[in-house]
Amino acid sequence: MSETIVLHTRLKPGAAQAYADAHAEIPAELVAALKDAGVGNWRIWRSGQELIHVVEVDDYKAMRHELAGNPVNIAWQARMAELLEIEDDYSGNDSGVPLVWELP
Repeated sequence: MSETIVLHTRLKPGAAQAYADAHAEIPAELVAALKDAGVGNWRIWRSGQELIHVVEVDDYKAMRHELAGNPVNIAWQARMAELLEIEDDYSGNDSGVPLVWELP
């Protein structure tokens, strides 16, 4: 059974267009690495500088650990670090944004 994880990140002021441009064409090697790490889907919404990510993945923590040392992901994270207020170095064991409520 897969997990649905929600993440929240924030763009640096003035970085919205560069972020959109970067995501207009994701490197095929990164897509392959994400899929190999168990990601079924990754969607991102933007409202101003706020970004909401919804990740459908087999095992979120395992995916993060697998991608932490992947050269393609390291290069992508370096690119994103230029655009995001807080760099994600893949060193933690985060679980994303906690679920507060769900329609029964």
